[in-house]
Amino acid sequence: MRIQDQVKEHFKFKVVHQDKNSGARAGVITTPHGDIPTPVFMPVGTHGAIKALQMKEMEEMDVKVLLSNTYHLHLTPGSDLVAKAGGLHKWMGWDRPILTDSGGFQVFSLQKKSIKEEGAEFRDQDGKTVLLTPETSIGIQQNLGSDIMMAFDECIPYPATRPYVKDSIDRTHRWLDRCINAWTNPKQALFGIIQGSEFDDYRKECLDELIARDLPGYAIGGVSVGEGPDVMEKVVKYTAPLMPKDKPRYVMGVGNPEDLFMLWEHGVDMSDCIIPTKFARGGTLFTNRGKIRIKHRNYRRDFYPVEPNCSCYGCQNLTRSYIKHLFDSNEILGAILATAHNIAFYKSLADRAREAILEDRYLDFKQEFLAQYLKEGHG
Repeated sequence: MRIQDQVKEHFKFKVVHQDKNSGARAGVITTPHGDIPTPVFMPVGTHGAIKALQMKEMEEMDVKVLLSNTYHLHLTPGSDLVAKAGGLHKWMGWDRPILTDSGGFQVFSLQKKSIKEEGAEFRDQDGKTVLLTPETSIGIQQNLGSDIMMAFDECIPYPATRPYVKDSIDRTHRWLDRCINAWTNPKQALFGIIQGSEFDDYRKECLDELIARDLPGYAIGGVSVGEGPDVMEKVVKYTAPLMPKDKPRYVMGVGNPEDLFMLWEHGVDMSDCIIPTKFARGGTLFTNRGKIRIKHRNYRRDFYPVEPNCSCYGCQNLTRSYIKHLFDSNEILGAILATAHNIAFYKSLADRAREAILEDRYLDFKQEFLAQYLKEGHG
C-alpha cells in the first residue's frame, strides 16, 4: 500500500462550512496528537520552544499547533538525540500537533549559491559543511516525529526570471519524489509546497505536479519574500482556489493581521509567522485598534490593560504602565507578558474569523476589524 494511502488512517481533513459570500472556510484537521480547528495561525517555535513561554502557558491559551524547524534542530541538538528522547513532543513537553518546516526556507534566507541537484549545502555553527537533501530533511523530520512534515524545496527569491523559476520548480518536483520515497511513517503527513514566484502558469504547473502525487496537504510557498502585499495577494488569489478542496491549504510565513484576512478570504486554512513573537520581544503589541509600541512615553501613566477584551494574564491583571516599566527596566517578564499577549491575540483573531465563517458573516467581520485595526497607530 502506498504511504499516501496509509497516512489517511491517521490524518484527516474536513471542511465544516464555507462562507456563502467568500472563499473563506472553517474546517478540522485530525492528527495523531489532536484536532486543529481551522482557520488556524501557528506560532513558531524554531528551536523546539516558543521564546519566553512555557508549554503549559501555550496549553492554557488553548493553542492547538506549533511549528518547529528542521534545519535549526538538525544543527543543534541533532535529530538523533531528539529521537532518543522519545521525539519532539515528549522532549519539549508538548502533546499537541507539531508541524516541521523542511529547511527549504533556510536555503533562501541563510545561504547563497549553495543549491545543486543533490541538495543544499550549509555551514554549521562550527564552520563545517552540512548537506541537506530531500532524504535527510525527511529523515530528520521523522526523527523529530512531527505530525505534519514539509517537503524539501527551494523557496524562490523575488524577483526571479522565468528561466530561473522553471529550473527551480522542475528540481523541486524531483526533490518531492525523493521526499516521498524517503517517507516511511504513516503517522506523519507530508505536505507539498507550491512554488512558481509571481507567474500564474508556473504556479499552476507546480500545483498540478503536486496534486498528481496525492499528498495529504499542500502549501503555497515563496510569498512574503519581499514581493509586497499586492503580488502576494495576486499569487494567493490565483493559486488557493485551484488547490484541492478536500485537503488543507497552507500559506507559509505570512503573519500580519491584514494579510491573514486576505488568506482566509481566499480559502486558506493554515498560516504561520514569527511576527507576533518577534515583535513582542521588541515591545510591539497587537490590539484590535492596531499595534502599540509599549516603550513609548505615552504609556508611562497608562493604567489600562493593553487590550481590554483580551484573556491573557497581562491584560486581565496588569496595565500598560507596568509592562512599559518592565521593558524600560530590561526585565525578562516584559517579553514574557508581551509574547503571551500577542499569541493570545492571534489565537483569538483566528477563532473569531472561524465563528464569522460559520455564521456567513466573514466579509463583515473582516471589514469591521480592519476599519479599526488600520486606523492611524496610537503609539
